[in-house]
Amino acid sequence: MMISTKGRYALRLMIDIASREQDGSPVTMRQAAAREDLSVKYLEQLGGALVKAGILKSIRGVSGGYLLAKPAEGITAGDVLRATEGSCAPVACLEDGAEACPRRGECVAVNFWRGLDRTIEGYVDGVTLADLVKMG
Repeated sequence: MMISTKGRYALRLMIDIASREQDGSPVTMRQAAAREDLSVKYLEQLGGALVKAGILKSIRGVSGGYLLAKPAEGITAGDVLRATEGSCAPVACLEDGAEACPRRGECVAVNFWRGLDRTIEGYVDGVTLADLVKMG
């Protein structure tokens, strides 16, 4: 599974915001972009997806910016990745919808892919933003 720049940058953004949570002040995308050496415009796009997913909240106004929508202990790396990447499934055949594999029910390899998917999901859902702030 390859995580795109969307997922990688979103995780960096969320760690940046979580690490400043004790200040109580909203973080602007300009501040986060400067600290992380990323594009403000790109972070703004990611911010919209993270707000829509309910893990980030936007504060409007002169002293506005972004805050975590819930405590860092309650937001996992998996939450962030799914908000920006969509599914974390390692192969498209595990996904429902238009890409669902018609042979999924009889595929000899599908149990391997399901196991890998469970392992990935278990790992990304087992690491919180609070953990990532401590690791940094």
